[in-house]
Amino acid sequence: MIGQTIPKMPRQPFFPDRQTAGRALAAVLRETYSSGDAIALAIPRGGVPVAFEVAQALEIPLDVIVPRKIPIPWEPEAGFGATTADGTLLLNDPLVAQLGLREAQIQQLATRVQEEVRRRIRVYRGNRPSPSLKGKTAFIIDDGLASGFTMLTAVRSVRKERPGQIVVAVPVSPRRSVNLVEPEVDELVCLIMQESPPFAVASFYGAFPDLSDEQVIAYLQASNS
Repeated sequence: MIGQTIPKMPRQPFFPDRQTAGRALAAVLRETYSSGDAIALAIPRGGVPVAFEVAQALEIPLDVIVPRKIPIPWEPEAGFGATTADGTLLLNDPLVAQLGLREAQIQQLATRVQEEVRRRIRVYRGNRPSPSLKGKTAFIIDDGLASGFTMLTAVRSVRKERPGQIVVAVPVSPRRSVNLVEPEVDELVCLIMQESPPFAVASFYGAFPDLSDEQVIAYLQASNS
């Protein structure tokens, strides 16, 4: 793991915005990785401005990987797992047991999320085919890890495409999420890792606005034009 650690949530933001965080991340990655045969895969929406800066600095293509959490039916802001368009599914098993969800319920909810994921990919990618990842260095990038389950789902989905190596790169994360993801990737780059809870990605940013689909498309078009 490349980066520094801090004991607890910062009182002042480390980054003015996602673009600044992306440039800081790109500077670290350039010390280790040459342009080569690589691709930046952003997790929308917040990971896209960060990944855009990395793609520009490393002079590599930018695309998206779209994992999404599977919401708890009676508490949709919280999730009990995550899935991707190709059917990769990762569940928080202790939470599933605690919630008492049945397998049929889980599959129904996962199918709904996968349909939304496929819709988003169509919107973001348009007529462009999905990129070939075989043999490439795949940088999977977000604006930060929270639980880590969504990122880990993305990693397992990308792994199916047989890349040369997978590098997860994020500006911020709690240690527990780094510990979850790091064993399944070739490298994990996290600029700032927080040791103790509570943790919130937004607390590390001065400006942390929601992005629209139109903004995501604009970043993708600007990077690949």
